Amino acid sequence: MQKVFRVTLTLLPLLYMIAVWVMSSLPDDTFVELPSSTTDRFVKEALHLVEFAILYMLFVAAFAANHKLTASLSLLAAIAASLYGIVDEIHQSFVPARSATLIDVVKDIIGVLAAYFHVQYHYFKRKRGFLTIIEKLTDKK
Repeated sequence: MQKVFRVTLTLLPLLYMIAVWVMSSLPDDTFVELPSSTTDRFVKEALHLVEFAILYMLFVAAFAANHKLTASLSLLAAIAASLYGIVDEIHQSFVPARSATLIDVVKDIIGVLAAYFHVQYHYFKRKRGFLTIIEKLTDKK
């Protein structure tokens, strides 16, 4: 069971990246369009802060599941998630009915940084939180 959990957590970042790519290939109102255009725009703009923070968290969860999470790998995961945010914005610029802006990239990176500092504080300084739970659940002992 531990092996299945570990493999699943290891594959989740890749699966999430594929999902982001596919959703970015579609018009922004394909999945959800809220009744109020103001609310719809606000929610979709706010999702930039969350979307790549989730990717970063999935990367570090995969490292934690394999007992390889270090401060250096956490930083590398933050850089990778940020770069994927940039690539995703470039990709969107080629999709009809989608746009890409520098402010979207900034929001993507701010979200990643918030998640990165959360992990730095809770995991590396305090040794608590979901990453320590993942390590315990995947412990081979």
